[in-house]
Amino acid sequence: MSDQPLLPLQAFAQRLAEMPEQVYLTQPHPGGRLETLTWRQVDDQVRRAAAWLNSLALPQGSRIAIISKNCAHWLIADLAIWMAGHVSVPLYPNLTADSVRQVLEHAEVQLAFVGKLDAWPSMAPGVPEGVTTVALPLCPEGAFDRTWQDLQSTPPFTGVAPCQAEHLATLIYTSGTTGTPKGVMHNFANFAFTGTHAVALFDVNPADRVLSYLPLSHVAERVFVELASLYSGQQVFFAESLETFLSDLQRARPTVFFGVPRIWTKFQMGVFDKLPARKLNVLLSVPLLGGVLKRKILAGLGLDSVRYAVSGAAPLPEPLQQWYAKLGLNVIEAYGMTENCGYSHIGRPESLQQGWIGPANPGVTVRISELGEVQVHSGATMLGYYKDPERTAETLTEDGYLRTGDKGEQNAQGWLRLTGRIKDIFKTSKGKYVAPAPIENRLAAHERLEQVCVAGDNLPSALGLCVLSDSGREQARSEEGRKSLAQSLEQLLHATNAQLDKHEQLHALVVVGDAWAVENGFLTPTLKIKRNVVEEAYRKHFEHWMAQPHKVQWHMP
Repeated sequence: MSDQPLLPLQAFAQRLAEMPEQVYLTQPHPGGRLETLTWRQVDDQVRRAAAWLNSLALPQGSRIAIISKNCAHWLIADLAIWMAGHVSVPLYPNLTADSVRQVLEHAEVQLAFVGKLDAWPSMAPGVPEGVTTVALPLCPEGAFDRTWQDLQSTPPFTGVAPCQAEHLATLIYTSGTTGTPKGVMHNFANFAFTGTHAVALFDVNPADRVLSYLPLSHVAERVFVELASLYSGQQVFFAESLETFLSDLQRARPTVFFGVPRIWTKFQMGVFDKLPARKLNVLLSVPLLGGVLKRKILAGLGLDSVRYAVSGAAPLPEPLQQWYAKLGLNVIEAYGMTENCGYSHIGRPESLQQGWIGPANPGVTVRISELGEVQVHSGATMLGYYKDPERTAETLTEDGYLRTGDKGEQNAQGWLRLTGRIKDIFKTSKGKYVAPAPIENRLAAHERLEQVCVAGDNLPSALGLCVLSDSGREQARSEEGRKSLAQSLEQLLHATNAQLDKHEQLHALVVVGDAWAVENGFLTPTLKIKRNVVEEAYRKHFEHWMAQPHKVQWHMP
């Protein structure tokens, strides 16, 4: 591999030269209309938008925001920002007005592209005065300074983009499970390293298809969809909405698919709603019938063409991985952070090792510190946090390694396993330390549990807080169903505690009636549980729950 891989816009130019009339982006519109854009059409729109940006005579490297859910023009706007020599600042599409203002002011954003959004009226007050707003084609109702049509009436840019490898490409503000967002700085060299290596690792090519549905403002989707498409030529399909997600997935029939553990759990729960787990297991064990059923289930999910299925952003419970393997789909785990473009470790479908993520990716070196922290180094490592040298120094070692904050270990083959978060580890009132993540993974194997959070800071022993799946809630509505569910959960607790040291064992499982969602602040935009929010929401009940002898308790209507 060349020491100097193509920069993203150079890779885009190469795709354009090789396949100008091949469809690149497929965008669904309300009412069922499908818009397809070839590489040539995308290039024309990018160049017109870049020319318009150039007409503003902004200083090179100005920060320009993209506030939108995933859509074709998210990618087009990003490419135009780069072609004009500026820095893109993506925002999550469900932020509060205060969070919008915090990011835009911190990044000193000059202009914002506003696209597909559900809650723009509540977000708009966060846009500071003086920030020009440009409405993308799928924009919400509202007043904007310019429209995409205005930009497209500009003659296309015909020069060479001024961006260089060392130039800042983007500021990615981490969603964060605690604290205020940090602006992670990545230059074009970081993106070139990541895109080139990631595509080569699994031979992603122009015949591949991907569905874009997780936030493009998050590094995982940015790499898996945007960079991978630029460096491989894969076709990108977009999801229209949550309601149409399954039909969007069936339309795309992706060959590569990335999901967070909650998505993989949701798929499984959907199958169980139609065919209970025990019955499914029996049917899958029947020769011939089992094979037909596997194919039917995967086709129903739109996953029958997937050759690489990837899970990331949080640990994937082993039983869930094993369940998909029974269907003939090897879901591999990827490990990475915003701070290293999500490029660190990934499993290999042909040699899965249960409980282990995988080896370090090509070009990545890894070490385990004396405290057990995983530290990594590669060409994907960030430059630092924008305007925050203190936190940069806390996160990057003097010799350039990224402190991940994750505890982990490596086996003889160099495969990595995470054993918890250094900061998530809490101390019980007995002075013993507990790592919640491995316990949560064991509990999450239950088919009626959708989310689990182990809490126990300053308690005599830990509690497992649980949110039921839709089918679990349905079962809990009747007295008989709740009793059966309680027995099942008590067996789960007993089996889990039997595998734990005494100081790690849970006092009880508490089933809570609240939904933990992005909208109510319990989850990050990438569906990770905000542990501090969960603990704060239920802390006033901890003492009462600890005083009860019941091993399964209910905190729901």
